[in-house]
Amino acid sequence: MKVTPHADGFGARIEGIDLSRPLDAGTMAAVRDAWTAHSVIYFPDQPMELDALEAFTLQLGPFGEDPFIKPMPGRPNVLELRREPDETATNFGAGWHSDWSFQPAPPAGTILHAQVVPPVGGDTLYADCYRAWDSLSGAMQAMLLPLRAVHSARQAYGPSGVFAKETARRTMQIVVSEEAEKTVAHPLVVTHPVSGRKALFCSPVYTVGIEGMTRPEGMAILRFLFEHITQDDFIYRHRWAADMLTLWDNRCTLHYADGGYDGHLRVMHRTTVAGAPPKA
Repeated sequence: MKVTPHADGFGARIEGIDLSRPLDAGTMAAVRDAWTAHSVIYFPDQPMELDALEAFTLQLGPFGEDPFIKPMPGRPNVLELRREPDETATNFGAGWHSDWSFQPAPPAGTILHAQVVPPVGGDTLYADCYRAWDSLSGAMQAMLLPLRAVHSARQAYGPSGVFAKETARRTMQIVVSEEAEKTVAHPLVVTHPVSGRKALFCSPVYTVGIEGMTRPEGMAILRFLFEHITQDDFIYRHRWAADMLTLWDNRCTLHYADGGYDGHLRVMHRTTVAGAPPKA
């Protein structure tokens, strides 16, 4: 197994293993170590059937719960992210977020396996929430440490959310629900349960306020943090290839699905790894 980290340590390419078969304990431990160290890891040239994708996911942990999107038939833990060449709806995931952060126990990780990759566009951007935290002044860190952010799916999946207002046809089956109106509060600054490092934990898509503050007060802080986290210094642009598998850590990153592939088919298979309630 060969791990090639990016120059800044955020993101790494892994070669020399076959994910279509169960990994032995030593190799799995090395994969986990690389994931902890680099937050986003990707494995090129990994043709896999869905059984193998599910099996690899379960080597990392139990499946996470994926609400508001209908899974593949007969595969309750696999989402197919498909956009047909003639679709005009916004590409799915086109907003900075950490997957399902509105859940009491958001997923620790997300796995995406590329099936059909368009010849143009379709990159995924990742933001490093560790470095975003580390770069803040001591005064700002001291102010943020005791705060709790309010997360909700309502802006995306609620009855008045983005998907409810869509008029363009979409192949993916989105479930608009009153359930999306629920809120949950998590620490604004979390401590990663494995690395022990602190990271900012908020996003424009799912974070709607700060506990104990008026909306204008909370959003003033959050808007600053959203702009801070997503500045170029903290971003890695990931370019896909067919059969590439990518695993990212939702506890210390945000991601954004770029478009730019209108007129082309794009198909990805996605699973999530269950996590625990975030801790300060």
